[in-house]
Order: sequence, then structure tokens, then C-alpha cells
Amino acid sequence: MAALKNGKSKAAGSPTSPTPASAKEVKPNLHQQSHETQRYGEIIKLPNGLSEKVCKQSVALLNQCLADTITLRDMYKKHHWQVVGPTFNQLHLMYDQHYEGQVLLVDIVAERIQLLGGVALAMAPDIAEATKIARPPRGREPAAVQLRRLAEAHEQIIISARDAAEQVDKSGDAGINDVFVSNVLRTNELQVWFLTEHLVAASPVTA
Repeated sequence: MAALKNGKSKAAGSPTSPTPASAKEVKPNLHQQSHETQRYGEIIKLPNGLSEKVCKQSVALLNQCLADTITLRDMYKKHHWQVVGPTFNQLHLMYDQHYEGQVLLVDIVAERIQLLGGVALAMAPDIAEATKIARPPRGREPAAVQLRRLAEAHEQIIISARDAAEQVDKSGDAGINDVFVSNVLRTNELQVWFLTEHLVAASPVTA
């Protein structure tokens, strides 16, 4: 208790006491200035045994893959919501399972970009600008058309992933080669197989 002139004492931390330093440290600063700490396309050199040139090439290939994967992921959710027809239940469940697989793939690819010292694409306008996958209409389409669109998107990613795997293999980036082969290719090849089995001649799914 702090002694006062009138002989009474005052509890520390009362309204008339000075604000302790710790209170200033935990008070949110809501007036932060907007600025970039790293520009998109720039590489921060990390101790990963790869040259900045190799990292920059790998990051560019991964960001293209990321933009296409995010687009495919979102297309799966669109079709999950909008699917109709006699195979509704099977497709509704499969679309969501494939969506979850693409969610996992997005995280793998984005984290590889960051650990190479790059900046991963993230926002919808940037994804829409970068992706090579054709944009579907806003409205609902027949299940057969949904399947065809998804299969075409998978094929686009598969072709790009094979080409990217070859490029990074030549540059000596074995880690990113493994991402393209073990993660991107295997996920997309498996999912496109499941999709196209719904479009065989015996299938009731037609446009």
C-alpha cells in the first residue's frame, strides 16, 4: 500500500495510478499502416541448398499449379451444391471427397512455395487472373457436363504437372519434383479416373 499525506494508503493500480508498461504492451494497435514486406515474385534466399534462380523457377511453376488447383477445388464445391439427377447422392458425396483432396493439395503446394522463399497466391481475384482452367457458368448444369468440366480441369493440371516435374528435375530441385509427382499427379490421376467411370456408356448420367 502506498502511503498518502493524510495517513491513508492507496492500492496499486487504482484509477489515479500511472498505467503500467505491461498494459501498453497488450493494447491492440488498430492503426497499422499497410505495406508489403515481400513483393509477389521476389525470392527470399533461404539456406535450402538451392540457388535463387532455381527457387524462382520452382515458385513460378508451383504458383501456376496452385491457381489451377484452387480453381478446381472451388469447382468441385460448386458442383457439389448444384448436382441433380438419379446419381445425385453418389456424385454429391464424391464431389465433396474430391474437394477435400484438393484442399489438402492446396496446402501442400502453397507451403512449398513459402519454404522456397516465395509468396503463394491466395486471393480469389489473383487466382482468377492466373488460372488456365476455363471458368464455368454461374448457373446449374447437367451432371454429365459437370463431370466433363472437372475431367478437363484435371487433365490441364496433369499435363502441367508432368511438364513442371521435368523442368524442376533438370534444375536439381528434387523436393519440388516429388511434390508434382507424388502429390499433384497422383491425386489428380486418381480423381479423374473416378470421374470418367461415371461417363461410360452404361452410365445413366447423360446431358
